[in-house]
Amino acid sequence: MLKSNSRLFVLLGMLLALALVLSLALGPVSIALQNIANVLWRSLGFTVVSTPALEQAQLIISQVRLPRALLGLSVGAVLALSGVAMQGLFRNPLADPGLIGVSSGAALGAAVAIVGGALLGGIDEAWSPYILSLCAFAGGLVITALVYRLGRRDGQTHVATMLLAGIALAALAGAAIGLFTYLADDATLRTLTFWNLGSLNGASYARLWPLLLITMAVALWLPRRAKALNALLLGESEARHLGFAVEKLKRELVFCTALGVGAAVAAAGMIGFIGLVVPHVLRLAVGPDHRVLLPAAALVGASLLLFADLAARLTLAPAELPIGIVTALIGAPFFLYLLLKSRF
Repeated sequence: MLKSNSRLFVLLGMLLALALVLSLALGPVSIALQNIANVLWRSLGFTVVSTPALEQAQLIISQVRLPRALLGLSVGAVLALSGVAMQGLFRNPLADPGLIGVSSGAALGAAVAIVGGALLGGIDEAWSPYILSLCAFAGGLVITALVYRLGRRDGQTHVATMLLAGIALAALAGAAIGLFTYLADDATLRTLTFWNLGSLNGASYARLWPLLLITMAVALWLPRRAKALNALLLGESEARHLGFAVEKLKRELVFCTALGVGAAVAAAGMIGFIGLVVPHVLRLAVGPDHRVLLPAAALVGASLLLFADLAARLTLAPAELPIGIVTALIGAPFFLYLLLKSRF
């Protein structure tokens, strides 16, 4: 399978490499490709002749652009992988990871941290990003657990019931976020608004490593369930007759999505359309085989988010657009195009 699609993966790997290089090179201060290569070469322990330009590039890349690029790569990959998992679970190419409530729960957790912290007199700035990420991650897991519990009946998980529970709990979480928004003062409201729009700004290695580990775990685990996801496309009864443990697969897909999306939202805020557009487009391009779809989605999701971050940084430089606006501007028109194309 991988051999027959080797050209596809080589092209997608080159696209991701291009996105990474551009993310390191472009910004308020442009860095020459030679200096990027020398910085990376030096980081591997090799001796490189020091120059003022190289030292400046070393500082910018190691402290700002490299953690930001790795954060964008991890977020894009895990959102796209989660989108593939949810579309396979719901057997619907328009399904989104937010259907199980993880995004809404994470947003509610963030609102509790931001507004609740301000009402309690403020949180130490050194701990604030970590408390925010922890609350967002916990909120996503709690709402997802409730959705899964409500979808269980007679020892089985009913996908349709879980979908309705996700919609209801997402609406409830939205109402709670509205209440916190009403209670927030101007400064807190600005923080909450910008977090909900998503951003890779402020990336650091301390915030990156947990997400990077979760992304690697999701990227390694989901392809092992590719055959089961392929069987699930035929229907739950057919998948059972083929020997797959469907109930176990559902639990694993929900847990994996909650873990991945919760970590991504906790690290970068609300970033829409990656988990919806990337799997949908790839299904049209390479077909529904999850053995190809999953690794391709990880590569395309990472590349797309890196390019979106470049657009967010460069469009109004030195100011920066929230990346959620950029992904929405890319995703929404593209979906409208697909909708119009399907009508004719």
